[in-house]
Amino acid sequence: MAPTKAPAAPSSQNPVVLLWKAYNQQTPDRLKFIDAFLFFLMLSGIIQFAYCVLVTNYPYNAFLAGFASTVGQFVLAASLRSQVNPQNKDEFKEVSPERAFADFALGSIVLHFFVYNFLG
Repeated sequence: MAPTKAPAAPSSQNPVVLLWKAYNQQTPDRLKFIDAFLFFLMLSGIIQFAYCVLVTNYPYNAFLAGFASTVGQFVLAASLRSQVNPQNKDEFKEVSPERAFADFALGSIVLHFFVYNFLG
């Protein structure tokens, strides 16, 4: 007996479209807002890097400060997202969403203090 194949999914269901629909239906608005900020930070870093490579890197300290600010803020925002995600309640039992945001805000202030000082 020949093995039977599973029925193929309809060709109209693109995996990217399915992923987008599932994301919109299952992700809380708070996480969508953080994801939008993460996307903005990623685009900002890409634009800064492309400008440095294609146009000029003068003054180099300004590029390093801006790029480090973008990367650092991305890391802080990704940490905030993981702490406020309801699916990660088991990992962050003692961290409330308010405490996570306070940590994010304090980390952002410290990061931008160092970035500002690096500019000279």
